[in-house]
Amino acid sequence: MPRYKLLIEYDGTPFSGWQIQDNAPTVQGALEAAVKAICDEDVRVHGSGRTDAGVHALGQVAHCDIEKPFPPGRLRDGLNAHLRPHPIGVLSADIVADDFEARFSATRRHYRYRITNSRANLALDIKRSWRVPRHLDTDAMDVAAKRLLGKHDFTTFRDTECQAKSPEKTLDQLDVIREGDAISILTSARSFLHSQVRSMVGSLVWVGEGRWSADDLAAALAARNRAACGPVAPPEGLYLVRVEY
Repeated sequence: MPRYKLLIEYDGTPFSGWQIQDNAPTVQGALEAAVKAICDEDVRVHGSGRTDAGVHALGQVAHCDIEKPFPPGRLRDGLNAHLRPHPIGVLSADIVADDFEARFSATRRHYRYRITNSRANLALDIKRSWRVPRHLDTDAMDVAAKRLLGKHDFTTFRDTECQAKSPEKTLDQLDVIREGDAISILTSARSFLHSQVRSMVGSLVWVGEGRWSADDLAAALAARNRAACGPVAPPEGLYLVRVEY
């Protein structure tokens, strides 16, 4: 039984996240329905991470085992045909070793958070960026962001329903970059806690608005208390960009 690795992009707007649910549309559910339409098998499609409702992906990775072998290109095209009109695209399909795991084999995950720092309403980027009308000091945000790098207990930036065994994570990258009104917050780590990226982004926006200093952000981290976190950024600005193996 071959194991297939899928590279997937999707607009998370109409979905209640990645993970399959009984009474809500999900990315995993749409993919599994497409697999069943092709091979008439009930197949579990395992993702590299469970993106939340409204979160997008440019490079989600998944794997599945299908009893009937398919040429990878044919599987990719067949899945795309059956996924329409869902805003999901299977970019590639490859046969991989039996011990490949989309989630557990990953060595690093890369996310991007998009902010539009503009007084104007969003037009083309509705549900694809977070509009923050008040001017943000991105230099201050970037300096503060570096206080979160390294291995820490990220309880402050962890959703209360997070199921991870430990709140400790090692943050490899957290950069704040401005290009005109567009602000990108780029972050990478082997893995993240539930809502960790959006929690960090919301707190960095408080730094950009002048409500917090870099020391305030560091103090919030050190508190190891969810109540010390700033606001949680909305899901529509978050993108899973790439997963490394």
